[in-house]
Amino acid sequence: MTEAPGPTEWGEGPGVGPWPGPAPDDPRYDPELLRAGDTRNVVDAYRYWTREAIIADIDRRRHPLHIAIENFGNDANIGAVVRTANAFAVDTVHIVGRRRWNRRGAMVTDRYQRLRHHDSTADLLDFAAGAGLTAVAVDNIPGAVPLEHTELPRDCLLIFGQEGPGITDDAKTGASLTVSIAAFGSTRSINAAVAAGIVMHTWIVQHADLDTSW
Repeated sequence: MTEAPGPTEWGEGPGVGPWPGPAPDDPRYDPELLRAGDTRNVVDAYRYWTREAIIADIDRRRHPLHIAIENFGNDANIGAVVRTANAFAVDTVHIVGRRRWNRRGAMVTDRYQRLRHHDSTADLLDFAAGAGLTAVAVDNIPGAVPLEHTELPRDCLLIFGQEGPGITDDAKTGASLTVSIAAFGSTRSINAAVAAGIVMHTWIVQHADLDTSW
């Protein structure tokens, strides 16, 4: 495969050129990508695959981990949360509140990630109860237990609040537990997207089969 320019968050980056030689006889491959090359931001294993084939394969690998972010104000972090959730093969990202959010930070990963909307946190918690998911809120508030000393539930819904106010009162009272992330500097809080990445990775370390990672 020849190197070709492809878009990344920093500008132009590596992709692959047209498929060399006879095209493979595999329905997962996209004839147009085989002909023109593939400059998408996907792992090498998915080069030239159709979007539908990639989604189907990720669906086979998804973890029993759900992520929710409350979207009642600033939505700047949602795209980054979606991108990280895609990297960890999270089952579904749940967006609570406003339906609109800035997809730029997702870097097109929202095309491959399951997304679900809920009008309110109460609706989200009803979903979690029906799906057998333990709701875990993430915030540095009184009563929170240290993430570093907590075993997260395997069938889990992690709830993150918006930047500034943090999680809503409904999330505080409705979650089975609340975890906080150890901090040592002057800032009172960690960016919500960064916090989401830290807690998702903690779940991965505790529950995922690391032999199946890329």
